[in-house]
Amino acid sequence: MLTALLRHEVDLSYSCKTGVCQTCMLRASKGEVPAYSQEGIKKTLRAQNYFLSCLCKVEHDMEVTSPNDADLFSSATVRSKQLLTADICSVQLEIATPLFYHAGQFINLRKGRRLLRSYSLASLPQQDDYLEIHVRRLKNGKMSNWILDEMQVGDDIDIEGPMGHCFYAPESIEQNLLLIGTGTGLSPLLGITRDAIYHGHKGEIHLYHGSHLEDGLYNQQRLLEMQKNIVNFYYHPCVSGAVQQSDYASGRACDVALKDHSKLQNWSVYLCGAPPMVNATKKLAYLSGARLEDIHADPFQLTDLRSQKREK
Repeated sequence: MLTALLRHEVDLSYSCKTGVCQTCMLRASKGEVPAYSQEGIKKTLRAQNYFLSCLCKVEHDMEVTSPNDADLFSSATVRSKQLLTADICSVQLEIATPLFYHAGQFINLRKGRRLLRSYSLASLPQQDDYLEIHVRRLKNGKMSNWILDEMQVGDDIDIEGPMGHCFYAPESIEQNLLLIGTGTGLSPLLGITRDAIYHGHKGEIHLYHGSHLEDGLYNQQRLLEMQKNIVNFYYHPCVSGAVQQSDYASGRACDVALKDHSKLQNWSVYLCGAPPMVNATKKLAYLSGARLEDIHADPFQLTDLRSQKREK
């Protein structure tokens, strides 16, 4: 449906086109909604015939309307904005009503009526009374440039969510964790790591954060302090370009991580960052022995990997 609507120049919001970000949600006022097009949507919204237009293949006549703002969005206030690098900032948001979420999930931010973008949560609900996101400036990025250049403390903004399945599972307390991220993909990994530590995780926790240049690495002091104080947490900064500091690993974070950990049976793997890295690393982690159900990545999906040969 989304493809058809866009082809006819219907003005509506969309982003990932894979059914994860939920920015293309519509409501059916008439007609039967296919169950698969409601996957991942809250029960209360499914009951009101909300569905994801990017997943919906029209099988019968349907009449659709735009979503009701009150059903999807709530208001948040900018509590703080702090530059972490020249092009990356941390934003803390206050919300009037407590939000149930898992660290590592994501929310959608909306500016105006049509501009929506997804940002992962680095905050931990058990310890933080705010939502924290990390925003990197993108060339020609309308939302990121507005956030870095114009958004002010005290501003109100609409949020939707939380959403996503990339978060820590306390039942995996004994498993080793491998977390690989690039750029602001560190944001959800930081939240997941904090959640694991909060729950007393017993397995090893290895976090690999990569950037092409050294100045793309951020929050290092915080991560090094965590490594110093948490006996089973290991922080691995990686630089794929020219490396100046000897304590940085040389190479892409995914390559360094999988070289260090080539046998991933009974590991939980978390991947966040650019789609090509996430997709390729998900496949390699599976071929290295990790079970598909133990590989977590939002919002990008891979085709079926079970037909491929893997290590025993």
